[in-house]
Amino acid sequence: MTPPTENDAQLPMSVVKIFISLILGFSFVLGIPGNSLVIWTICGQMKKRPPTVVLILHLAVADLLILLTLPIWIYSFAKHWLFGKGACKGLVFVVYCSLYANVFFIMCLSLERFLAVVHPFGLQRWKKTMVIHVVVATIWFFSVILGSTIIPFQTINDTVTDPQCDTREYATPSQEVIHLLSETILGFVVPFTIICTCYICVGKRIGVMACPSKRRSAKLITSVVVVFCLCWFPHHFFNLLTVISILLEDSKAEALQTLMKVSEMGSWIAGAIIFISSCINPLLYAFAARNIRSSARLTKLSKLFEQVGPLERQQQSNLGTPSLDEKEEMFITEESECTPVSSA
Repeated sequence: MTPPTENDAQLPMSVVKIFISLILGFSFVLGIPGNSLVIWTICGQMKKRPPTVVLILHLAVADLLILLTLPIWIYSFAKHWLFGKGACKGLVFVVYCSLYANVFFIMCLSLERFLAVVHPFGLQRWKKTMVIHVVVATIWFFSVILGSTIIPFQTINDTVTDPQCDTREYATPSQEVIHLLSETILGFVVPFTIICTCYICVGKRIGVMACPSKRRSAKLITSVVVVFCLCWFPHHFFNLLTVISILLEDSKAEALQTLMKVSEMGSWIAGAIIFISSCINPLLYAFAARNIRSSARLTKLSKLFEQVGPLERQQQSNLGTPSLDEKEEMFITEESECTPVSSA
């Protein structure tokens, strides 16, 4: 059997780079306008910003930060990395910091919806301005801390003809295993578990309510969970595949080489898929309301956000059967009443 040549190895990777560039370009074209519109609407059109709105604002900021790095990555894949090692570390830090913030804000939105639907009166503490600002500051703080862990390891692969900012250098294999597992546990397993738990509880609660929009609410909840899983699971799957290849270093060289090659190519594609999440988030968390679909006027979007406040005031005056109007749908409101179905 003829051993693969260097050109044979470069061909599939060049195809992968083209595919990745298309994904990144698609994410940039859709994500920048969507997230910019969310930020502009909240900051420029709204006087009052309930907790949900504040979380969505910061989610859009995190998404925008991620998407603004895409032109550099696309150019790098098309040509090569020419911005130096410091810029490589800095740009990857910004991406990872924003990605962690993205995940944590989505997780926090699920917790907020859980409180609003399952424990509506426990939401009153959450409503306080200071509380939400502390939550937001804490999320950004931990995102910066976790994002900075990539800085010591990230470097440029300058052993090839077209150097790329895609290499990590670890002192020992165990250090790499610990870092990859920590990234997967803190960046996916824990948040995804919390998100699923919250929405299962929300779904059960909505299931016993008489809501005209119950089916649409269930679809929305399913969409949020499925999109999060589809966008984030591949990256962490290939993280685990890399860990397996490290642990199998003493096994057959040919099998290990194949596993490492698959892991490398898969990691590139999976990393690009994460960026799709940043262009879908505005659709899931801000623009999916019926009144937005029926009108393109920005004032409608502003009214959508401001509907959160009246709902929560309605909760205070209706201790027996709190309306699930705004609460039942992730930031997607309608003027409908939901009441518990009595068990005869």
